[in-house]
Amino acid sequence: MNTTMILTTAMIVCFFALMIFIGIRSRKHASDVNGFVLGSRSVGPWLSAFAFGTSYFSAVIFVGYAGQFGWNFGVASTWIGLGNAFIGSLLAWSILGRRTRIMTQSLSSKTMPDFFGARFNSRGLKVAASMITFLFLIPYTASLYNGLSRLFHMAYPDVPYSVCVIIMAVLTAVYVIVGGYMATATNDFIQGIIMLVGIVAVILAVLKANDGLVEAMKTLSGLPSQTADGRVWAAGGFTSFFGPQPLFLLFVVMLTSLGTWGLPQMVGKFYAIKNEDSIKKGTVISTLFAIVVAGGCYFLGGFGRLYAGRGVEVDALTGKPVGGFDSIIPAMLSTLSPILIAIVIVLVLSASMSTLSSLVLTSGSTITLDFIEPIRKKEIEEKKKMLIMRIFIVVFIVLSALIAIKQANSANIFIAQMMGVSWGALAGAFLAPFLYGLYWKKTSKAAVICSFIFGVGLEIIQLCISLGWLDVSGSEFFSFVFRNSLYSGVIAMFGGLVIVPVVSLLTKKTVPADATEMFECYNATKTVDITDSLGK
Repeated sequence: MNTTMILTTAMIVCFFALMIFIGIRSRKHASDVNGFVLGSRSVGPWLSAFAFGTSYFSAVIFVGYAGQFGWNFGVASTWIGLGNAFIGSLLAWSILGRRTRIMTQSLSSKTMPDFFGARFNSRGLKVAASMITFLFLIPYTASLYNGLSRLFHMAYPDVPYSVCVIIMAVLTAVYVIVGGYMATATNDFIQGIIMLVGIVAVILAVLKANDGLVEAMKTLSGLPSQTADGRVWAAGGFTSFFGPQPLFLLFVVMLTSLGTWGLPQMVGKFYAIKNEDSIKKGTVISTLFAIVVAGGCYFLGGFGRLYAGRGVEVDALTGKPVGGFDSIIPAMLSTLSPILIAIVIVLVLSASMSTLSSLVLTSGSTITLDFIEPIRKKEIEEKKKMLIMRIFIVVFIVLSALIAIKQANSANIFIAQMMGVSWGALAGAFLAPFLYGLYWKKTSKAAVICSFIFGVGLEIIQLCISLGWLDVSGSEFFSFVFRNSLYSGVIAMFGGLVIVPVVSLLTKKTVPADATEMFECYNATKTVDITDSLGK
């Protein structure tokens, strides 16, 4: 057993032991549905902010996106991380945080589909949103496992990928099922600390291995840049302010940043936060966390091309890595010291488990509270709800693990393409109606239905085109819209922001009659006793 394997094993054992211990200690907070799903709406700013950040940034970003977009854009890919920090975190907390917390408590809604059902007085919307959430979160969850295979291979070359997936899935299931949201939030905080320390250490080590920042930038500036369509630009594109493909960069920033506003597992963090003061503090903490983790990941990926021929084999015709974009970050890290490799593996494990726990809790609670309960005629008892949620958490984890293992063994194209459209479908369907539902009384039920159809429909078309079932090459407009899931995802989001107000104005009859009363929650006053009657 080599040094890397010994250090990694010791750190992973300690990591898992701590996660399980926290899950067991948190079981007292998971005695009822409100405690299990929302932590009784009493989660403080630090836990809420780190839960938001660790659910946001997973192994998909560290291994996949950082490698892919760093290769395409160079150091300009750092803009993606900054967009995630200021649009995906700062603006999301500022615009959605307070209103989400107040209205969801007023409506007694525990999930995003539950919000749609209560806000628009529609059981059908609630059920439809729950199905969209459950179906599109499965492939999204499966993608979390992908970043683990190559990195674990550095420390455990003889351990099958499927074993890593199963171990991670089982241990995540244990602490989520036992401790619920509070266990997830507490573990997210610890995992977030690991991610902060790990990303800073890795960046410093990679820069040192390339003779420092100045020399690394100098070498990178001498490389010719190649765009996605094969055009070769002059040297210097990978160190330019916006990179060689600024329009493509903008679409990536918008999807990965604005998209979080419509993701159920992200918005759910605002449901559980304790009070208004916690929202203000959480806004700052979450933004700083995103600057370090997301900014650091994409900044690190920007130097990926320096490893061409040094662990990354490049195809002479396409100019792309032979092993795919997922091979770039592992190649960059393979030359690090054993202790740093161990830290990186635990970092990726932390990023994966934190996002996985958030997704499975969201999916399990959604399918139970928003699908099964509404279609039953009799009310489900509290204990039975808890049991059903835990069963569906297990089902969700098993399905996503099986998909991840199948993809790794067979490189199934359909599964890979499904992962690409999941984010776009969820954000495209939910972002606009959720945002308008919080701010505009005249948002109509018909407009929400149109947004659901438009967002999901656009991404299903994207999936069919990506798989070769549809051909839109004859149309310049459709070729642009469906260039890839990033473009169609952004168009789905912005399209929804236009569709919802337009359709609402045309379908005023479907605006809930009690919408004005719902918005009274923002104007509520509270009377307190005087503690100092001797004023000036």
